[in-house]
Amino acid sequence: MLILIAGPYRSGTNNDPDLIQKNLDRLESVALPIFRKGHIPMIGEWVANPLIELAGSKEVGDEIFTEIQYPTAHRLLTKCDAILRIEGASKGADQDVEIGKKLGLQIFYNLKDIPNAES
Repeated sequence: MLILIAGPYRSGTNNDPDLIQKNLDRLESVALPIFRKGHIPMIGEWVANPLIELAGSKEVGDEIFTEIQYPTAHRLLTKCDAILRIEGASKGADQDVEIGKKLGLQIFYNLKDIPNAES
C-alpha cells in the first residue's frame, strides 16, 4: 500500500521553523516502520516543500505556500491506498482523513494496526 502519513506540520508552531521541523521529524518517524511492513510511506511535505521552494516562497504560510501545500496532499490522496493519522491537532490532517474517507481509503490511527504486506 501507498500510505500517506498525516499529522501536525504547522499546527501549534506559530510558523517557528524549529517547531515545524520537530513536527516533520514526528511524521517521518513512522515512515521507516511503514516501509519495513512492506508498504510505501508518503508525506505530503516531501512533495510539496521542494515545489514551494522552486515556486519562490519566501516564508511559511505565504501565498505560494498556500497555493501548493494542501493541494499537494489532496492530489496525493487520489493515489494512496491508506492514511496513517498520527496524534496531534491538525486541521490539514483532519481534512486529509475526511477526503480519504470519501475516497474509500483505509484509515489507520496506530502504526501497529497497519498489516504487514503480503509477499
